[in-house]
Amino acid sequence: MSICKLSNLNTEQQDLLEKGQLLPVMEMFYSIQGEGYNTGKAAFFIRIGGCDVGCHWCDVKESWDASVHPLTTVEEILTQVKSFPAKAVVLTGGEPLMYNLDVLCAALKEAGIKIFLETSGTYPLSGSFDWICLSPKSQFSPRKDMLQLADELKVIVYDESDFAWAQTHVPLVKEKCLLYLQPEWSRFKKMLPLMVDFILENPSWMFSLQSHKFMNIP
Repeated sequence: MSICKLSNLNTEQQDLLEKGQLLPVMEMFYSIQGEGYNTGKAAFFIRIGGCDVGCHWCDVKESWDASVHPLTTVEEILTQVKSFPAKAVVLTGGEPLMYNLDVLCAALKEAGIKIFLETSGTYPLSGSFDWICLSPKSQFSPRKDMLQLADELKVIVYDESDFAWAQTHVPLVKEKCLLYLQPEWSRFKKMLPLMVDFILENPSWMFSLQSHKFMNIP
């Protein structure tokens, strides 16, 4: 298992990080899922800091440097989750699988909470999830074993070349994996008509939209 090592930690903190008892949490908030299969569902979002994929269009670049985000215990996270009515958590980032998620997932499962993972698929799986959304990135190819575990493949469309690139992943995912195309937010108006035409010609794909941005919610 690949665990992110942070240079600003002492030996004890690094040990707790590797065990999954501490995680660098950028932010936690209660909102409505705006993308993909679980769109419209209320959920508690846990954004974990740290990412080495480096998408130039990423809208949370502040998440990349894990060292600037406070180490948070699983107990603190669970307390926050339990203070809201929805029994669903979205683990996102950054790239959450840079860390050992076994302890956090076990605690959430014991509390009866469903867990939805958002990942680039570049690290091996840790933890147990009710739904895995894998969003592959061309500059850092996902692992084949992670593609096979994906319940949802969500490809971000920045330009026209992304359609052909998206198609290359179809043979790599399981038969029941749902296929979504989502326009990169700043290119929405330009890519929308091209996406409509592509999906009409390739109906195995579905359209995902960042609806939370239209609703002006996190």
